[in-house]
Amino acid sequence: MPAENDAIGIDLNSDLGESFGAWRLGDDAAMFALVSSANVACGFHAGDPVTMLASARLAAQHGVTLGAHPGYRDLAGFGRRALDTDPGEIAAELLAQLGALDGVARAAGTRVRYVKAHGALYHRLGSDESAAHAFVEAVAAFDPSLTVLGQPTGAIARAADAAGLRYAREAFVDRGYVADGSLVPRGEPGAVVDDPAAASDRALEIAETGGITADDGSRVELGADSLCLHGDTPGAVAIARAVRAALEGAGYRIEAFA
Repeated sequence: MPAENDAIGIDLNSDLGESFGAWRLGDDAAMFALVSSANVACGFHAGDPVTMLASARLAAQHGVTLGAHPGYRDLAGFGRRALDTDPGEIAAELLAQLGALDGVARAAGTRVRYVKAHGALYHRLGSDESAAHAFVEAVAAFDPSLTVLGQPTGAIARAADAAGLRYAREAFVDRGYVADGSLVPRGEPGAVVDDPAAASDRALEIAETGGITADDGSRVELGADSLCLHGDTPGAVAIARAVRAALEGAGYRIEAFA
């Protein structure tokens, strides 16, 4: 446990701004008050201009660092379907999403500071070198001061390093891990951790040890700069409150990585 006068900073991020039209998802007003970084949907997998502007205003109001959360052009599948999108199209769609969110952010008195891919695109960027380089090079062309947030290792991390972009590694406190460091597929037992106490224990394990116990009992090293809480997980607000309280109770300081 860090000493009270020497608290270690740790980031809490969450996927937010995912409401669209008449559909409402999550409690953004509550979540923005609990996290230090917000990955805001940019309209392709979720979100819309009204929601993006509201999210940017909430980020500015709460002093939360704003991140773009681009995904595949897949509203029907919430960006969780694996699409065979060409790397060039991935780059162009990223620029469209990033530009849209940064535009409304400026109007709200803030700016996008980092980029984190969503869903199936996030997972693809961990292993597809061509897609990862296209994604990262598009970020660098838009603004080389932006940080890329993603998996602890893989193609996206290598691409960011090659492009000279800062890269931040994240770990999930509300998702289960398998031995190779990937997530337990959604729909399988242990994929989603929706118990606040269990999520808090996982957050402390990652913060204190640098890794997590996988579903088979093995050890997965993560070295995370940020801990992610999904805004659409059942009981997300209660989980976020419990995780934040546990970390602060252990002497950690909640602060943005970017």
